[in-house]
Amino acid sequence: MTQATIQSTGGKASGPPTGGTGVKTFFTSQTFILFVVLVAMIALFAAINPRFLSLGVFGNILVDWAPIALIAVGQTFVIVSGGIDLSVGSTLTISGVVAAFAMQAATTGGVPDGLGIVIGIVVACAVGLAVGLVNAFLINVAGLVPFIATLVTLGAGAGLALVLTRGGPIGGGPPSAIQLSVPWLGPLSWPGIVTIVIITIAGLYLHKAKFGRYVFAIGGNAFAATAVGVSVRKQLTMVYGLSGLLAGAAGMVVYITLGAGSPSAGAGRELLAIAAVVIGGASLSGGTGRMSGTVLGSLILVTVTSGLIVINIDPNWNQVVVAIIIAIAVALQMLRKSNRRTA
Repeated sequence: MTQATIQSTGGKASGPPTGGTGVKTFFTSQTFILFVVLVAMIALFAAINPRFLSLGVFGNILVDWAPIALIAVGQTFVIVSGGIDLSVGSTLTISGVVAAFAMQAATTGGVPDGLGIVIGIVVACAVGLAVGLVNAFLINVAGLVPFIATLVTLGAGAGLALVLTRGGPIGGGPPSAIQLSVPWLGPLSWPGIVTIVIITIAGLYLHKAKFGRYVFAIGGNAFAATAVGVSVRKQLTMVYGLSGLLAGAAGMVVYITLGAGSPSAGAGRELLAIAAVVIGGASLSGGTGRMSGTVLGSLILVTVTSGLIVINIDPNWNQVVVAIIIAIAVALQMLRKSNRRTA
């Protein structure tokens, strides 16, 4: 495996189709199929209940989508590198809780709302980054496999959040924080706009930058990547640090949405993030994935859960439907791999 191989690995995952064959490839690609599925779902829910197409419903969907998308973006880098991060849900929780305490103290001390919110953002991201670096330490230094390492921090983060909050929400922060979740640009609120910007930057880094090429190379063959001079430990530290950082940012988004830090804010969100990445076409064995697929996967999941509510289906069915979608996505992925091998 040479440096050119590493570059082609990253380029192959992100390069646009060219020529006649490229057009056919595009219309049979997972990204296009996911887009069609998303449009079909929207049309189905709208046909059952036209209120689904209202600006208010779309605004709520995008507010719910923002934190899922943020942790799914970080999870994309992790899964492409051949790892897994089970801790993002509890990282979201503990980051939001610690930020809530910081903003509560700032507000009590007379700090203006704007500065208090900035303090909350910095604290949430710092806590998330710290958890990500702990994950990297456990993997790179302690020698734990990613599943076990992030399972450890998942439990620790969730437990610590319960200890700090005593099981209750933490409010008393800047009163105007919750106003940031109100849509002002069509259905978009500030968290949605910031999320789109982050996704765009992350997509460029994954598919166009040297860092992304290294991530693909490590996921494809970590030993070969090491052999050509890639510092696997350094890259994995950046990958898990990024995942934690974005989970911390998602914790702040959830705080803005709820107006408080909740000890259960991130429960189950790690599974939604992993599901979004897998539905988007990434392989859990590493080496493949697309940011566009992750975005569409997260939108499909949030659209389904929101749509079921709008058409008055018991919300308890959400997990069942999500599980079915994951099973179908993985089955299709395995089928496509099998077809490639036999072609």
